[in-house]
Amino acid sequence: MFGNGLAFARSSPNIARMDVKNLTDVPAFITKDGSEIRELLAYRNSVIKNQSLAEARLPVGASTQEHYHAKTEEVYFITHGVGRMRIEEELREVKAGDAVAISPGKKHKLWNTGTETLRLLCCCAPCYEHSDTFLTE
Repeated sequence: MFGNGLAFARSSPNIARMDVKNLTDVPAFITKDGSEIRELLAYRNSVIKNQSLAEARLPVGASTQEHYHAKTEEVYFITHGVGRMRIEEELREVKAGDAVAISPGKKHKLWNTGTETLRLLCCCAPCYEHSDTFLTE
């Protein structure tokens, strides 16, 4: 046991292990809207069943295709760079540290307007699925 009261399990086949993924170890893929994402946690690769967490990257000058999700709500958390976010008719500048809530059924699009790759964490509940992504442009 450590000073903070936490005990660490020794390696044993009978002890459950934490499900930890590192960004450098998960492969990138392109979503239906054109984003490059690395899915950190979802039912496809972890014990998570009802949501997903991914990092998305948009190169300088790039944008996603406008789209919506019928079932999925999303949270975008900008970690690097600056951009412009549109949800339905509302347009707003976003930057590192901003969190954006996107409700199911709301058309949205993200542009990288900065001088570095725009990086963000994307939390989806339920998990991201191509089949729940509907392009509108």
